Amino acid sequence: MACVGIVRLGVIIFLFQVFSCGYTEESTCTPGFESETVVFKVHRNHLHRGKRLGRVPFSNCDGRTRTLFQSVDKRFDVNTDGTVTLKRQVTLHEGHKVFSVDAWDSSGKKHTVSVRVERVHHHHEDHHMNTVMNISSPQMESPSDDLVLMFPKPSTGLKRAKRGWVIPPFNIGENSRGPFPEKMHQIKSDYSKEIQMHYSITGEGADLDPKGTFTIERLTGNLFVTRPLDREIKASYRLMAYAVAVGADIKETPMEIIVNVMDQNDNKPVFTQNPFNGNVAEASLIGHEFMTVTATDADDPDTYNGVVSYAIVKQDPELPKPDLFIINPVTGGIRVNALGLDKEKWSRYTVLITATDLEGRGYGSTGTAVITVTDSNDNAPQFVQTSHTVSVPENKVEAEVARLTVTDGDEEGSPAWSTKYKIIDGDKSGFFSVSTGPSQLEGIITTVKPLDFEKNKQFILSVIVENDDPFVGSLATSTATVTVNVEDVNEPPEFNPKEKVIFKPENAPVDSELVTYKATDPDTAKAQKITYKIGSDPAGWLSVAPDTGVIKVKSLMDRESPSVKDGKYRAIILALDNDGDAPATGTGTLVIELEDVNDNAPVINERNIRMCNRGSAPVLLSISDKDGPSFAGPFRVETHGETSKNWSTSMNGTSTGVFLTPKSALEQGDYNVVLKVIDQAGLDQESTIQATVCNCEGEDVQCADIRVAGMPLSGVLGILGGILLLLLLALLLLLFMRRKSSTKKEPLLPEDDIRDNIYYYDEEGGGEDDQDFDLSVLHRGLDNRPEVFRNDVAPTYMTAPQFRPRPSNPDEIGTFIDDNLNAADNDPTAPPYDSLLVFDYEGGGSDAGSISSLNSSSSGGDQDYDFINDWGPRFKKLADMYGGGDD
Repeated sequence: MACVGIVRLGVIIFLFQVFSCGYTEESTCTPGFESETVVFKVHRNHLHRGKRLGRVPFSNCDGRTRTLFQSVDKRFDVNTDGTVTLKRQVTLHEGHKVFSVDAWDSSGKKHTVSVRVERVHHHHEDHHMNTVMNISSPQMESPSDDLVLMFPKPSTGLKRAKRGWVIPPFNIGENSRGPFPEKMHQIKSDYSKEIQMHYSITGEGADLDPKGTFTIERLTGNLFVTRPLDREIKASYRLMAYAVAVGADIKETPMEIIVNVMDQNDNKPVFTQNPFNGNVAEASLIGHEFMTVTATDADDPDTYNGVVSYAIVKQDPELPKPDLFIINPVTGGIRVNALGLDKEKWSRYTVLITATDLEGRGYGSTGTAVITVTDSNDNAPQFVQTSHTVSVPENKVEAEVARLTVTDGDEEGSPAWSTKYKIIDGDKSGFFSVSTGPSQLEGIITTVKPLDFEKNKQFILSVIVENDDPFVGSLATSTATVTVNVEDVNEPPEFNPKEKVIFKPENAPVDSELVTYKATDPDTAKAQKITYKIGSDPAGWLSVAPDTGVIKVKSLMDRESPSVKDGKYRAIILALDNDGDAPATGTGTLVIELEDVNDNAPVINERNIRMCNRGSAPVLLSISDKDGPSFAGPFRVETHGETSKNWSTSMNGTSTGVFLTPKSALEQGDYNVVLKVIDQAGLDQESTIQATVCNCEGEDVQCADIRVAGMPLSGVLGILGGILLLLLLALLLLLFMRRKSSTKKEPLLPEDDIRDNIYYYDEEGGGEDDQDFDLSVLHRGLDNRPEVFRNDVAPTYMTAPQFRPRPSNPDEIGTFIDDNLNAADNDPTAPPYDSLLVFDYEGGGSDAGSISSLNSSSSGGDQDYDFINDWGPRFKKLADMYGGGDD
């Protein structure tokens, strides 16, 4: 079957050539390419420069063998004989590359052929050579000249080859005028000679958008385009062709058809913006590119239809030259073409630009570029006044010396206009600085170090002015001269050194001389007297002689004083001159480094400790000494008297602390431990520590109530309080008996008629039958006398006595009782209260005696109070009052 197919194909090609030859001989010659598409086969994707691909045949019909060719793709070159070579390296990214070649015949008419370069494998080379077909022009209407696309033949039986035919893309020009539908090609199957076949297509433009652009006749396989194509909308279409037998299970393998839309120059270039804005410095050199204009063309960028060329048409203003700028025709970059830009004269230019396709021969459009000339520093600033003479007082820092004003012809506010200044001569020691003022057109000179009239009475400064931007070209720099005269002022005396350090022992005797601290007057031109006095002496230890500056000890110094820091005592000494107009005062600092003396005994810091009487660890007591290291630790500790009996001591490893340990288990209670601490120089002092020993074991110290003679301390205190109360009652009883009236008066009522009644004395009657009493009548007298203040309660304005707390040492319980008893005896707040009692007046003629008898000391004269003398010294006063008779 394969052989039969090959024979059929050979017959078809032979008949096609015969008919073509006959037609050529019978018709006149038409100039043009011999075929619409030429395919070049290559064996690799990477093609190197200079490679020869093949030849595109072209007939001039005039016998000439040389023709003018031009490739749309600039990477390919076509010689006059039609040979196509590579001008530079090309890579077939998709395995093929399609471009077009133009040729002009003797009459100047342009002809175009499509060239396809595709990669093939070596073992398929012969097969592809048989399947590549030349496509004739679609304008030829003779059916015999139409291209017939045949489906691939079966290899054995009805089995098809896996690889389809290589069909070159069809090239169809855009914007065709028809008539439509316009036939493109015919698709045909070998089976059509034996059985009826139905043809169909799918893909872009068929059953996919844009649907209906391509159609095929079902029975004939004729392929049509139904409307004009636009490359700018869609540049390529991919179709799949199918052939199926009618009434039989026979079908062809689908065949891919690519339709490329050939570009026409139907779009003008369009500028991406209008106008374009750019800036150029007025000092720019020729060739300086400062801006770029761009335009786009919707046509194929691989053809001249889409290649844009730029040109400058007009410059406004045309001053100082009409060709100040030039544009790159390919990139659109605008460059300076001539010198003469001047910001101060012509600050802006408007340039008219055209963008044209077909390398300047096709459609064009117009755009505008606005060019702003920016300022360059081509005008040097100039001082308005080049010579200044000023006076400045000495010793002033940041004093303004002078303001130097300048002018500048450049654009105001630009870096070429703003100024900066520099002192170039006359200030080697750096006494002055110059800065730019707020207006940017003035230089301000100030002092940065104090001037000294006695050393330099005059300075001559040279100052230059420049711009922030460097000068363009060679410009002269303006210079100003400033003469500064230094004014003499009264300066304070100066101590030398400003801080004087001396070393003295802290126990220097009073009125001993420490040092002579004197100052000198820097005003050498004046004869002035200097006097001295103390400015700051925190501890009041020093005195200074007003005329000589001799400093002495006024009171004893102490290195351990809070006024001494790190062993140094600082005092401020003042020196005053006697200038009549403006006297000045200088200061100096005297630093006395006090040498330590062993004048502070060591002490134990802890005053109270607690421990258990069983299993307790030794207690560490820390030792401190205000003296320096040479008179402090290591320390020694000694015990004496009762402390040595019950306690033992040992020093810690650094001898700066002592461990205190009871020698035996002690009874619960408080103990006074007296320890003598001795420093390394032998100075000692006793320290008393109150040690509370609790009836416990180990380090968990818990103390129960301390018992005295087997009784809790609270019980002892209770007994003592009871005794104190009995003593107070006895005292009150004695006082009452002393004041008792010696004359016995008759009672108001019979002794046997004592009634528990309240009597209302303000009215007659109301005998024993009248039991309805008004208690408010008792206060009626006071209510009528509001000026009387009554206060028969405990006094609130008197301070209660302070009782001594319970001592920890049982041996002091006697003293404790005596002190608290004395406090209770003198307690002004204890009852009975010494209050003002107000009695209402009951009138005269009372049978009752006068209550003044209560004050009589003879009321108890019939009693014997001599026994009070036996009560001890605390009752001596009572014994004198009642036991000694009438005073």
